[in-house]
Amino acid sequence: METIAGEGRQRVARAVESYGRALFAFIRRRVASEIEAEDILQDVWLRLASQPEVEAIDSVSGWLYRVARNLVIDRGRAARPAADRLGFEDILLASDEDDPALSMLRDLFWDELATGLDALPPEQRLVFVENEIHGKTLQRIADEQRVPLKTIISRKRYAVQRLRARLAGAFDDLMHE
Repeated sequence: METIAGEGRQRVARAVESYGRALFAFIRRRVASEIEAEDILQDVWLRLASQPEVEAIDSVSGWLYRVARNLVIDRGRAARPAADRLGFEDILLASDEDDPALSMLRDLFWDELATGLDALPPEQRLVFVENEIHGKTLQRIADEQRVPLKTIISRKRYAVQRLRARLAGAFDDLMHE
């Protein structure tokens, strides 16, 4: 491993001090044990310290969380072949409100959802919004629209599929930048 000097070493030390606890909590919520979380956190710090140009990292916070997420996923894949993906719930339900990286991901999620809703055909958008946002049952929507329930169910299914694809694509693009 190359040794980092001067400003790079200070930036790593500041990162450990600034993000250590929140990053550990982020990892801990996603793994089975505290020991595993500590191992992953050490791997994150090792990767940061081994970066030849730490100063060139624009967003240390974003970089740290991306590396941590990828390490968690890699460990999960190694432990069980059909590992579940970390998803939107992880972003939306994350408890660390002061983390700029998570805040950015939340903003991206809501922006992409709004754009995705705008791109839906009006019938699908109406069913999704009425059901998911306004809490109406699919039967009530069918009655109000004077459309068979199966049609409403299909519209909702197509809306969900399109929104999932859009959000997954945006999330994957961000995480693999």
